[in-house]
Amino acid sequence: MKIKGLRWYIIGLIMLITIINYLDRGTLNYMWLANIDYEVVTEQTIPDATKGNYAVAKGDSYMLTDSKGEQQTVPASLVTHKEKDGVKYVTNREGIAIDLGLVDRNDPNASTKAKDILGLITIFFMIAYGISQLVSGRMYDKVGCRKGFFGSVLIWGLADALASLSRGMVSLTAFRMMLGLGEAGPWPGTTKSNAEWFPQKERALAQGLFGAAASVGSILAPVIILMLFIAFGWKITFVIVGSLGLLWLIPWLVINKKTPEEHPWITDEERDYIISGRPVCTVAQKEDKGKSWGELLREKKNWSVILGRFFLDPIWWMFVTFLPLYLTDVFHLNIKEVAFSAWVPYVGAAIGSVIGGWFSGWLINSGKTVNYARKAAMLVGGIIIIPSIIAAIRSASAVDAVLFMALVLGGFQFFMTNLQTIPSDLHTGKSVGSLAGLGGAAAVLGTILAILFSGYITNWTLLFSLLAALVPLSWLAVFLTVGEIKQIEN
Repeated sequence: MKIKGLRWYIIGLIMLITIINYLDRGTLNYMWLANIDYEVVTEQTIPDATKGNYAVAKGDSYMLTDSKGEQQTVPASLVTHKEKDGVKYVTNREGIAIDLGLVDRNDPNASTKAKDILGLITIFFMIAYGISQLVSGRMYDKVGCRKGFFGSVLIWGLADALASLSRGMVSLTAFRMMLGLGEAGPWPGTTKSNAEWFPQKERALAQGLFGAAASVGSILAPVIILMLFIAFGWKITFVIVGSLGLLWLIPWLVINKKTPEEHPWITDEERDYIISGRPVCTVAQKEDKGKSWGELLREKKNWSVILGRFFLDPIWWMFVTFLPLYLTDVFHLNIKEVAFSAWVPYVGAAIGSVIGGWFSGWLINSGKTVNYARKAAMLVGGIIIIPSIIAAIRSASAVDAVLFMALVLGGFQFFMTNLQTIPSDLHTGKSVGSLAGLGGAAAVLGTILAILFSGYITNWTLLFSLLAALVPLSWLAVFLTVGEIKQIEN
């Protein structure tokens, strides 16, 4: 059996698991602390409200009853009052942080404490994620993408499902660290897979599709996760979302049997097209053992990837981590409003990722060098980010804020798609995943430092505005170290 365009099936499967990756990653952030609206009713009108959440005034407190009949008493001073279409509501804080006793729902500083605790858990996640970036890059180079993806997905799928057993801060953090160990793999793994399955002129597009899938996962995450949370609670949601990756392993093992050189289903035309499109002097040989970390670190060009991602990645991670809490805290959106608002910025990210990959590929096909194309795309992406961040934090409404955030993340992915392609522009074979892993580890370190720093900033406007300063730092890091983007001679 021969399959035309087999490389697109491979990247398609990688895109699917990347979407699942972001669903797993978003479970904690979206269920951490949520605003739940309760319709204000009287004792006489309770029978009319039994199909939904309702609140009855009891002196200086409210008796809150959810759709499942569970009740709680909350001081009136600690709920937010709102009115929509002539109906009065009170909004109460709920979620994992409340259920596990990590945050007191009656604490007026609950939002700040929830932000700090989520930041701390995320730091431990990122530590595991960074270690995995290093280990995964080397692992994928040694065992190949087929086995590499299998191991990564198995670990993180089990981790997210097991998070349903969390009983407190320690167990929840442990499961998130396990998630980080698995989830990091696809980033160096995809860069390596694209170097194997795509000619050089298509690699940025393939990387862009991968980045777009991350954005699609982020688009779907608030809607899917919060709807599951409303219907089943956070424990069942963890189990359902964690199981998706485990099911994905079946088609992955069936379709991704070998590399293009040996795959029994690839056509001769596609095999020749892929191999002939690699840099002539550096086509990977079976005896290529790849460069060690020391050898990679001694080459100045490689620092473009390491330092570039150190400065750029925190922009993405700060949005991924804190966007739900930001919308909840600043604009007082309830859980459904967050679900149908938080996806908007990631539409911009998906578009920016695809267009960023297409743009550099178009420049190459138009006769420009790889060096010119990659650098031009990174400049354009950064130029989009800076004014968009400023506009987002000055927005007076949630609608305006999320629209400008769409431009921020669109510019980010435009930039990042081309930055992540540089390892395959500089190297081939078993060195690609290793350099991508080093870049990923540097990105994690930058993100950890950014999250630690965010703990000292209680003003959301100042926090997000500082992210704009990271763009010129990333530009400088790349352009001052990479020189001309071309294959490094062995």
